[in-house]
Amino acid sequence: MRTAPAEGLSRRAGFLLVQLGTHRHRRFAERLAPLDLHPRHFGMLSHIAAAEGLSQQALSIALGIHRSAVVALVDDLERRGLAERRRDPRDRRAYTLYLTPDGRELLAELRGAADEDEAELLSALDAAERSQLITLLQRVAESQGLTPGVHPNLRAGPGGDHPARDAG
Repeated sequence: MRTAPAEGLSRRAGFLLVQLGTHRHRRFAERLAPLDLHPRHFGMLSHIAAAEGLSQQALSIALGIHRSAVVALVDDLERRGLAERRRDPRDRRAYTLYLTPDGRELLAELRGAADEDEAELLSALDAAERSQLITLLQRVAESQGLTPGVHPNLRAGPGGDHPARDAG
C-alpha cells in the first residue's frame, strides 16, 4: 500500500532538505563531469579566490575543514594548473594559496554553471520567494552551527567523509 505524500516523508523538512540537496548535488556533479570536475573543486576554488594568500593551515582552520582535505584538494587543483602554492615570505615553512589565471577563468565558468543550476532548482519560486527561502535556510544553517559555505562532509571530526578518499 502506498502512503499519500502529504501523510509521509514529504511533510518533513529534514527529508525534503536531504531529498533536494542530494538531487541538486547529483545534477551539479553531472554538469561538472564533462570537465572532469566535482562540486568540491568548485568549493575549494571559491574559497581560495575569497582568501588568496592564506596558508593551507589558516584556510583549514578558518573553514573548519580537515587539513588533509585541504592538502588533497589543493594537490589536485595544482596538478590541473588551477591553483598554486607559494612560499610564505614571512614563514618559509608555510605555503600560501593562489588561483592561476586558468583557475580564475574556470571559476567564472563554474559560477555560471552554479547560477544555472540554482535557477533550475528554484524555478517554481518568484524572486521574493527565492530571497526569503535563502534567508530562512541561512538562519537554519547558522542555528545548527554550520560554517557558511562549507560542506559538512569536509569538516574535521566525526561524521565527515574520509577527506583523502573523497578529495580527488
